[in-house]
Formats: sequence, structure tokens, C-alpha cells
Amino acid sequence: MADLSARHNIPFDLAPLARLLTDDTDVALVNPNAKQPFDPLEWQEKWLNEPDDASYYLLDEQGHEVGFFALRVGIGPEVRHLTYVFVAEEARGGAGAQLAAEVEAAAHELGALSVTLKVELDNEAALNAYRAAGFEELARRGGMATMRRDLD
Repeated sequence: MADLSARHNIPFDLAPLARLLTDDTDVALVNPNAKQPFDPLEWQEKWLNEPDDASYYLLDEQGHEVGFFALRVGIGPEVRHLTYVFVAEEARGGAGAQLAAEVEAAAHELGALSVTLKVELDNEAALNAYRAAGFEELARRGGMATMRRDLD
């Protein structure tokens, strides 16, 4: 299993995300409403443009970007909603626990008391990883599970 860490996407740079999302299938998995192929300008103007959005790259041991996630203000500033999660295929396989830990650390740093997310019900690996990380399933609707984890 790779040892992953997170780096805040400051200064804002979508070139690494463009390198990660080279396959239209990956773009659709991360954001089914986004244009394909990946369009950095669209993401900057439409998907990651809220002033309080915070995005992060997951880095491998060599410092290479192997994943991405964003935290958006949820119901209030004390809740962050996890969006646009992607982990490159070569970094998968046990990365879920590390991803969840990095998400929690980032949300905590942003002053959040809890993290929410939605995950497709047919993405068993992600569902299991979030459950193992302590996320509680709140509801199922439209093929998606809504989950929450209160931070320590």
C-alpha cells in the first residue's frame, strides 16, 4: 500500500488534475455533469469556484499527484462536504483509509466539526472504505448513499 499525503491546492492549479483525468470515464466518475474531455477552465469557473471551496492533491511517497479531492462548505461552515474524489488506479488498493484520514485532517484544519459525502451504491470499494473510516450512512436515494462522520 502506498503512503499518501495531501497538499492544499494553493496556488490554485488544475494541471495535475488534467493529467490525472485523461480518460473520459474517469471524468464521468468524478463529476458526471462535467464536459469530457477534462476542461480546466470549466472546472475553475463552474465546479471549484466557490470562495470557501478547498481542494487538495493526494501525493505518493515521491511527491507525485495520484489523487484529488475537494471540500465544500455544507449546511454551515462547521460542515464540509467531500466532492470530486479521485485516486489514480496505481494508487488504489488500500488507499481508502489514507484518503479518509487526509480528508478528515483537511476538514479539521478548515474548522469543520463533521464531513458529509455522497457515494454511488454500486461503488462497493468506496462504500466499504468510508464505513471502515467511521462514516455513518444516513440515507439512500437515487443510487447514492449519503454519509457523515463527526470529527474528533
